[in-house]
Amino acid sequence: MDGQATIIDQDKLHAFVGRAINDLAAGSAGVMISLGQKLGLYKALAGAGPLTAAEVAQRAGCAERYVREWLNAQVAGGYLAYDAGAGGRYTMSPEQAMVLANEESPVFIPNAWEVVAAMWLDETKSLEAFKTGKGVPWGDHHDRLYCGVAAFFRNGYRASLVKEWLPALDGVTAKLERGIAVADVGCGYGHSTVQMAEAFPRSRFTGFDAHAPSIAAARGNAAEAGVADRATFVTARATDYAAAAQGARSDGTRGDGAQSDGGYDLICFFDCLHDMGDPVAAAKHAAKRLAPDGTVMLVEPFADAQTEGSVSPVARLYYSGSTAICCAHAISEGGKMVLGAQAGEARLAEVFREAGFTRFRRAAATPFNLILEARL
Repeated sequence: MDGQATIIDQDKLHAFVGRAINDLAAGSAGVMISLGQKLGLYKALAGAGPLTAAEVAQRAGCAERYVREWLNAQVAGGYLAYDAGAGGRYTMSPEQAMVLANEESPVFIPNAWEVVAAMWLDETKSLEAFKTGKGVPWGDHHDRLYCGVAAFFRNGYRASLVKEWLPALDGVTAKLERGIAVADVGCGYGHSTVQMAEAFPRSRFTGFDAHAPSIAAARGNAAEAGVADRATFVTARATDYAAAAQGARSDGTRGDGAQSDGGYDLICFFDCLHDMGDPVAAAKHAAKRLAPDGTVMLVEPFADAQTEGSVSPVARLYYSGSTAICCAHAISEGGKMVLGAQAGEARLAEVFREAGFTRFRRAAATPFNLILEARL
């Protein structure tokens, strides 16, 4: 084949160019989505019926000429409907409003673009990491990453954590209702910790995270939700958080929320184990801190066992984030085992078996997450 001209299939070429253009359009649409959220344009449209560009601009307090161009970009992308009659009016369907305007909806998506923005802003760090093989610690990323990740996961957890995922574990909900000690490892902004604390007032929750600014945000979220008395937060790594702070409380707990015997009845890892440089060490530490008959709850991104089975928009999203964020952090922590966001159930099971756990099962699954249970 050396020296022979490469034959280009024009149909395949045009089809692939079309795919690339779609991706380019989607990338630019993300900027428009972020603007629409932050300027209140989607909220101005939601439930309002057909509106002219001038009416949308007035409701959102924005300049009409910019708004008109933005609205047309939304129509071009299928995010709004347009009726040329009656002076040209734009309409948002109830389904579109759930995705774009309702900030409490489990499918609200605009915040996810903060993560993409951070990936662009951190491009020079990624370039250097690729060339040197060095890592990029979580705390070295742009601030938009932290708020974006927290907001993106918050609503999904709110829809499923208490209602579906915890009940899928063996006997855990009944224990939570009676009152137990729970550790939320890698808690970030603490949304998962706060949601559990709201649902189970007899239990005590401690969120641990190595990123001090996230712990500060978590404390604020707990205070705002009125659960700071039973949801506390400590800056610590997944391999060194204490089972109990000094000084037992009168309610039978210690300073960090653990039972006075030093064990946690439930230890949670929400979308974070794959970010750790030594996930086996994190699992071993959990085994040491687990109370007798305790449970580890592991929530990880959904992934097929083989790469060829992970070909989908969701897998593409996770692999991309894993490249720039997850693997980069794991490598920064020494990278003894860099799982990546698409580790899959089989590799995760190996981690816990190596850590001494004898029982590991899939408790539930969604198109986005695997919910796994591990016990000693």
